[in-house]
Amino acid sequence: PTVGRIQCGDGLCCESWAAAKYYRMPPKFDPTAITIVYVRATGGEVPGASSLAPKIGPLGLSPKKIGDDILKATKKDWLGLRVTCKLTIQNRQAQVEVVPSAAALVIKALKEPPRDRKKVKHIKHSGNVSFDTIVDIARQMRERSMSKALAGTIKEMLGTAVSVGCTVDGEDPRDIQQQIDDGERECPEK
Repeated sequence: PTVGRIQCGDGLCCESWAAAKYYRMPPKFDPTAITIVYVRATGGEVPGASSLAPKIGPLGLSPKKIGDDILKATKKDWLGLRVTCKLTIQNRQAQVEVVPSAAALVIKALKEPPRDRKKVKHIKHSGNVSFDTIVDIARQMRERSMSKALAGTIKEMLGTAVSVGCTVDGEDPRDIQQQIDDGERECPEK
């Protein structure tokens, strides 16, 4: 497009909007800017560089190095579980923080031995979890829950236990949800 000069109201000339649109310099790299990227990964495995590259490549980071950092953060506690990793990037340095989902916390509470996800498919989690463990998981998930009270968050975690397929104190989690609704089972306030 042709870029011309336009006359401003005060008589001074300035370049048109077309010049600003097509001939703008890229922004300078700000070392103090903090960028947060969320990546879903399997614990104890390096996520594929092809899945990391589109997210962290534009930030000037190596996908291979970030993959090794994610492996280090998830290897000990989250082996074989799908977890979300929060990458906090500042000045081309990434800090990895694991943000587990409710399902990952429930499966971890079952204390099952780690399995190779490539060999064993469609795992049935038929273990048993205590109600106190469900309350602890609800406290961890409290700030990410949409419920007003802790009792609502506990019921959300019981729903997660239903979807995982485990029992709570030897009972079906739906029965415990009904007991909470009827007031037969006490839930802590905090």
